Order: sequence, then C-alpha cells, then structure tokens
Amino acid sequence: ATSAWGGYSGCRQYHEDIRRARSAVEEAPDLTKIRQFYDHPLFLDAVADAVRASRAELSDEAADARLVFTAHSIPTSADATGGPPDAGGRLYSRRVAEAARLVADSLGVDDYDLVWQSRSGPPRVPWLEPDIVDHLDALHERGVTSVIVVPVGFISDHLEVVWDLDTEARDRAAELGMGFVRAATAGTDPRFAQMVRELVQE
Repeated sequence: ATSAWGGYSGCRQYHEDIRRARSAVEEAPDLTKIRQFYDHPLFLDAVADAVRASRAELSDEAADARLVFTAHSIPTSADATGGPPDAGGRLYSRRVAEAARLVADSLGVDDYDLVWQSRSGPPRVPWLEPDIVDHLDALHERGVTSVIVVPVGFISDHLEVVWDLDTEARDRAAELGMGFVRAATAGTDPRFAQMVRELVQE
C-alpha cells in the first residue's frame, strides 16, 4: 500500500517478491497488491493540503516560495524500460510527473520543479536528475529565496525523507540563506487510509 507508481521497483518487483515469498512456504495466504494510486483524488488532495499547510509556515516575504516536488531517483536505464514496451517506457518518471502536475494544478501553480533524491550505487551509473540539493544551488543562482519541498514520491517520513530533505536539503538551504519548508507526507492523512480502504474494496 505504499507504492503509488508503475515501473519495475515501484510495482513489478513487489509482485515478484510476493510470488517468491508465497512459494517459500506451504499453504501461503493469497497476497494482493492494491493498484497504483498516483492519480487518486484522495492521495492528491492530501498532498495538496500538505502544501497549503506548509505555505502557512512561511513568512509573508516568502509567499512566492518555489514549489519543488521530489521523488526517489532510480537509474535512468531502469526508468527507460519501465512499463509496457509499446508505451515507450519511463512509466515511473511519467507518473511522478503527472502526480506533481495534478497537485500543482489544484493549487493554481503553473511553474514548479520536479527533482529527485536518495540516489545510491556507483557514480558512473546515471540516475534521474537533478538531485534536490544540487537543485537548491541552481535555484539560489536564479535568485529564488524560498522553497516548499513536496515529497510527492513518498508516503511516510522514513529515513530518506528525514535525512535527504529534513537534514541535507534543509541544511543546504540554510547555508544559501534560502527559506525552506517541507510539506508533510500523505500517509498520516485520514484520506490516505480512506483511499487504501477503497482500493482494497475495489
């Protein structure tokens, strides 16, 4: 219930893991992964309201804060091959981008950014970019003075949110003299639980 996305690591790998786990024990229960929900209205409403709450934390002079959506980066090769081949791949990044667009639309925001975080592995392997911290540097050079970071790609405040955003990105913003606020993740919003219940019933 914690993956909204298509693509290998966001969907197919879960199905493979479920199959492998069930085959390892006798009389294993049936396990069903709920469908992807990147565009579900209850998920999007929870994210949008988290952004609205974050805006209230900013000072008046930061009212024009730049909206920056983040999600977990993956290798570009994995993204390129994610999804049905006849759909052109990139299912993961396209769906993250669509979720960001839908949230921004509901907020009346036309100009925003989508960046990535939490890359790992050898540096020679290209991953989706730009990284959130690098992007803060680029925004600073453009004269942006404050940001609202929206972890649309994450459901809970787990390690990658708390470290990559609340620690590394926040510290870099402070070094740049940039106002920084991070929107809440959707998982504790009652609408998220309602959505999961509806998807289970579906």
